[in-house]
Formats: sequence, C-alpha cells, structure tokens
Amino acid sequence: MYSVKEAFYSLQGEGARAGRASVFCRFSGCNLWSGRERDRAGAACHFCDTDFVGTDGQHGGRFADAAALAGHLAALWPAEAGVATPYVVFTGGEPLLQLDEALIDAMHARGFEVAVETNGTLPAPAGIDWLCVSPKGATSLTLTAGDELKLVYPQDAAPPERFAGLDFHHFFLQPMDTAPLGRTDSPMAETVAYCLAHPQWRLALQTHKIAGID
Repeated sequence: MYSVKEAFYSLQGEGARAGRASVFCRFSGCNLWSGRERDRAGAACHFCDTDFVGTDGQHGGRFADAAALAGHLAALWPAEAGVATPYVVFTGGEPLLQLDEALIDAMHARGFEVAVETNGTLPAPAGIDWLCVSPKGATSLTLTAGDELKLVYPQDAAPPERFAGLDFHHFFLQPMDTAPLGRTDSPMAETVAYCLAHPQWRLALQTHKIAGID
C-alpha cells in the first residue's frame, strides 16, 4: 500500500534538472517532522513549507500495489510527448519511507526515468536513476553519494563544510525562503556570498516560484 499526498505534471523547478517536464509524486509522511504545526519547534527539520499530511491532494490517494500507482502516474504524462523520455520525481515528505524496488521497476517498465528527492537519512532501493539528497539540520546522512546534493541555506546545524567532501556530482545551495529564527541577514545574500567564496557550490533558485508554476 502506498499513500500519496498529491501527484501532478509540471516542470522541475530546482537543481541540475530545472526546467525538465516531470510527473511529481509526493508521498505522505516524513521521518523528520509530523507535518503538524504543534510539533514544528521540536522537529529535526523545522523549516519545511510542504504539506505532506494525508492523501487529499490533487491526484492523491492510496494505492494497493506498485502496478496501480505506476499506472496512475504514467497517465499524467502527456500522450503527445514526442521523443522525450518520461520522467517521474518521487518526493515528500520523505519518499524513501515508501518507495521500493517494485515501484521503481513498475515505472521503468512504463519507460520512465526515476528521480528521488530525499533527506538522505534512509537507505535507497536499487534502480534510482537520479538521486538528489537535501540534508536537514543535525541529522546523520545514510546516503553519502548520488547525483546532486541540495542544501537549504543557511542552516546553523548543517554548514556546507559538513558535506563538501561527499561523493556527489553537483553541489547546490538554495536560499531559505525566510531568515532562520534569531537571524536578520538575507538568506539570498548569504548564499550568494558563500557560493562566490566556495565555487564548489552553485546557487540554486526555486525557478517554479519565480515563474509562477505550480
């Protein structure tokens, strides 16, 4: 059984594949925060701005098996897509609480390339084509290699230096939407300054928000 908050077709807005047409599958649930405001202050990740509670979002629901969910997601890809490779992004919440090899295989069987955006604290099943890890707070990473590491910045408990030596092809800093509690500096200015001083890191913007894309 898979619990999905929402699923939709849009453009990837962040990271190395920004601008790519994608089917997004947002799983319900996370291991770093319950999603309830009363629990935010004590959560391992307290700056999340995503609703991942329940299954009541667009094209959300509960799916009995991998074939049912894969068929549901494949139906969101446009029929007249030409030669473009179908692309699905599993996100959350925390997708690795639910994503398994059966679902990855079912998506591959339908011609999809499979991407995952995870907080990196849980092991990943085999077969993922594009792995993006976004560390949160003081949590320890289980996944220390992948395609891209995307760090929301600044996080006092997660300075970029903690991750600079890991085995990723791309390193991105994404400015936090608002300044962390107790700080008045501009996250954008801090992020730009850090990238200039440490060119291993690239500035990542949420282009879907800039473009007004859902």
